[in-house]
Amino acid sequence: MERMITANLKEDFEDFILEKDHPCVMAQSVFSMDAVELHAYRDTASLDSAKELLKDLENYVSGYDFESNDFKTFIAVFPNSPKYSELEFETKLWELLGNLKKFDHCAWDKEVSPDPEDEHFSFSLCGKAFYIVGMHPGASRKARRSPYFSIAFNLHWQFEKLRAMGTYQTVRNKIRDRDRELQGNINPMLEDFGKNSEARQYSGRAVGEKWKCPFHHSKKQ
Repeated sequence: MERMITANLKEDFEDFILEKDHPCVMAQSVFSMDAVELHAYRDTASLDSAKELLKDLENYVSGYDFESNDFKTFIAVFPNSPKYSELEFETKLWELLGNLKKFDHCAWDKEVSPDPEDEHFSFSLCGKAFYIVGMHPGASRKARRSPYFSIAFNLHWQFEKLRAMGTYQTVRNKIRDRDRELQGNINPMLEDFGKNSEARQYSGRAVGEKWKCPFHHSKKQ
């Protein structure tokens, strides 16, 4: 039954990404190549769901081929979540990320900062930095308006790999151009890594300069 549910969810996401011509060409690529690991969970606030999600992420990281140029994305879906406002979604997203970190015994990835106020911040799980993309039906940005409450965990390594391959700026500009065509303007929260804390981008909500991240890394590592 769980496999059938996940298969149906993946079809819904393929429609969202491929059939509706999503602006993120990287997302289109991994879905076209069936390089997406999608898992469903019951409740964003459940500690059991957080433990299950963290275990799946551990398996994802341990099985990832960091020597390859092929990318693979992990998406966590919570199909039973109600429709939230952007502020409510942001609260739930950071609550879940905080719960994941409670059970994560790995040190923070040394390639990034654990301080969400730092311009080199990136969220770390299983010893690897991730760029988090929160998506939900109530998102104001069409590119984030997924069929369900969902989180894409994109390895920070993937962006560094694109830079090493010399294709990062080309891919970035193409995505932003396509986002402008879809929405009428570029997401005002998007900035390159190192310009401002990427924590401001995770929920998809437009936040002001005075916004403070609700998550603070407290482990002494």
